[in-house]
Amino acid sequence: MPRRKTPTPVQSAREALLARYAHIADSITTLFFPYAEVVIHDLSDQTIAYLSNNLSKREIGDDSALEEVEETARERRVGPYEKLNWDGRRMRCMSTVLFDDAGNAAGVMCINFNIAAFEDIRSTLDLFLRGAGVVAQPVELFKDDWQERINTFLHGWLRERQIALNSLTRDHRRELVEALHAQGAFKGKSSANYVAKVLGMGRATVYKHLREMRGEA
Repeated sequence: MPRRKTPTPVQSAREALLARYAHIADSITTLFFPYAEVVIHDLSDQTIAYLSNNLSKREIGDDSALEEVEETARERRVGPYEKLNWDGRRMRCMSTVLFDDAGNAAGVMCINFNIAAFEDIRSTLDLFLRGAGVVAQPVELFKDDWQERINTFLHGWLRERQIALNSLTRDHRRELVEALHAQGAFKGKSSANYVAKVLGMGRATVYKHLREMRGEA
């Protein structure tokens, strides 16, 4: 009966590394698919032991080319930092040390996230939001745009007080109606109805506040 080959120390270290951490690597890349790659480096021979969602076109067994491993082991993690991928796209990366039972650094897990895809989306959105030759509002169409004036005052009021529109209290709404009245916001036709809708108030309540401010019964 042939004798079973005794595993070498390097093989044993790698098997332990993969048994403990390969499923974590797969979990990360599954959650952030298709933008994340996770590489597990084996420090016993400074080679790549595992690749999950390979974005970098490296292979298992390739040289790790890790530097300053001792300092990394002391800090336990490095990053986030950025590097260029093979296709010239930027990756945001995080490296964390993997330890064995004795507390010795056995490997390094590198999480590489493709941020270039999101930069492309941002560029597209910026282009869309800039528009093509956006001009000022035509005076003849918007010379009495009381709705925009109400919106501008309202959101300035909210910013100054750091209050969200959907978290206004009853007192806040009353204060706003009073402030808008002082600005002459209710001179526009149907402006009271508009303010009631924006502030989530009943129209009768807005009219009641206005009557009180005008000293009407």
